Amino acid sequence: MELSKKEIYLIMNKPAGYVCSAVSDSHKTVYDLLSEELRGLVQGAKRGQRLHTIGRLDCDTSGLLLFTTDGHFSHKIAASKEIGGCGLTKSYLAELKKILSQKEMEEYIKKAHEGLLLPAEKKFPEQKAKPALLTFLTDSLCKVTVQEGKFHEVRRIFRALGNEVLTLERISIGKLTLPPDLQAGQWRNMTEEEIKALI
Repeated sequence: MELSKKEIYLIMNKPAGYVCSAVSDSHKTVYDLLSEELRGLVQGAKRGQRLHTIGRLDCDTSGLLLFTTDGHFSHKIAASKEIGGCGLTKSYLAELKKILSQKEMEEYIKKAHEGLLLPAEKKFPEQKAKPALLTFLTDSLCKVTVQEGKFHEVRRIFRALGNEVLTLERISIGKLTLPPDLQAGQWRNMTEEEIKALI
């Protein structure tokens, strides 16, 4: 895939408390964190030249977030393999409310690998999730890797397992990981290596 040098590709460490919409009456938006020049590419730009996020993170989720003006790149990353995209996995760190025993952790791993029935939430009905990979780092901190992007998927996975997510951070998309030197609220242009890691 050819990438235009005229397009913009940004990486951000999104803080919790910000929404991915361009306008919000009740919350701060991720665009508020960008420079004034970049914010001008959100509202006033012509269709096809607007700066937008690649996918979304909900208000309470932090971590890796990408922006671009390149619609072809955005579609390639966000779409599944079935419709011409990269089909990239996404990994998160989930801090859980309930502390688990070794046996419970093993049960969680097994059930998530089999594909859970996600409980209904808002306008979304019960949905069958594709298998997810859980790796427990402690008895209440879990790395979760999912293959798709269903609404509140990680939170609903743990609801289906009888637990609750207290904090959630996206740490990778495909082979691209959240840069350790990028603090919450910071952003920068993506490097060529980071872009290649996605495509």
